[in-house]
Amino acid sequence: MNTLQNDRPLISDLTPWRNSKGYADPTAYKALRAVEISEFGHRPLTYICSPYCGDIEANVELARDLSDYAVRCRRIPLAPHLLFPQFMDDTDPWDRELAMFMGRVLLSKCEAMWVYTPRVSPGMKAEISWAHQLELPITYFDHNFAEVNLDD
Repeated sequence: MNTLQNDRPLISDLTPWRNSKGYADPTAYKALRAVEISEFGHRPLTYICSPYCGDIEANVELARDLSDYAVRCRRIPLAPHLLFPQFMDDTDPWDRELAMFMGRVLLSKCEAMWVYTPRVSPGMKAEISWAHQLELPITYFDHNFAEVNLDD
């Protein structure tokens, strides 16, 4: 950090897209974003909706595989059911409801949802319903990760 004021960093030290007065600097942000897109292309944040409960080991592997496929399709996968069980207990009703709430918040940040269709759990049904409410595009996949058309 370049400057401190009362032992606290200035706003400009914390947010590089702001100018020296602390105001948003959209020109710098747009320039950095253009460089990022030219290097990596547009990669939409995509919510991965696949089962977790049941055969957890197989379902975690499935979520990893679908996430890997999303990366190969130039997307940024977001699979909360791979993250939250690291520090939350899916069998505890309070933790499960909190995880579902946090998943809904994360879903609202996404540009799309990908759904694994061979087995749709009650939690997945809720997530799909939320995606419809948010009017997100939803893509459905079979067990080979081939797109399928569903009438929801």
